[in-house]
Parts: sequence; C-alpha cells; structure tokens
Amino acid sequence: MLSSNIVREAKAIQLAFRRNYGVSAVLYQKASDPIQQLFVDKIREYAQKKKTAGGKLVDSNPAIEKQLQQELEKVARQYGGGPGVDMTKFPSFKFEDPKVDPQV
Repeated sequence: MLSSNIVREAKAIQLAFRRNYGVSAVLYQKASDPIQQLFVDKIREYAQKKKTAGGKLVDSNPAIEKQLQQELEKVARQYGGGPGVDMTKFPSFKFEDPKVDPQV
C-alpha cells in the first residue's frame, strides 16, 4: 500500500514537471523570427522612452498636448467636472432614510 502511494506520487510529480517544463521552455526561447525580434526591440525602446518622458506622452509635441487637454476638458464637462472640481476624487454619496408615518 505504501509503495503504491509512492509510485502514484512519483507519477504525479513527473507529470507536473513535464507540463511546467513544456510551458516554460517556450517562454525562455529567444525570438528566432526577425519580425518577432523587431517587435521585442520596439517594445523595449518604447519602455525606455516612457521612463525618460516622466509620465507624460511619449514623442508628443505641443499640438498633441493641447488636443489631449481639450479632450480631457470635454470629458470633464460631460461628466460634471469643471473649474475647481477634482475629477480624480471618488464621489461622496449621502443616503437618508425616508420618513415613515407610523399611523398608516
């Protein structure tokens, strides 16, 4: 009985190892396709530009920044924002209990 449990556990471990190795082997391979490698390089380049931009848009110019600001103001007006309203703040709700007439 003890040996059959050990054999069963060994088979389960072997199966889990095969599955995990099969999945991780694909992830550790380098890009063999030149298009894939180009894609990976562009993603890394964009990540570097994003770090140097400091949270702003990557490769933007004043015209794009102005257009973004106009769109943000438009959305703020549509959803109740305006001058002096903090749209990043979670709205506060007030729920009042209705008055119930006990005579009815």
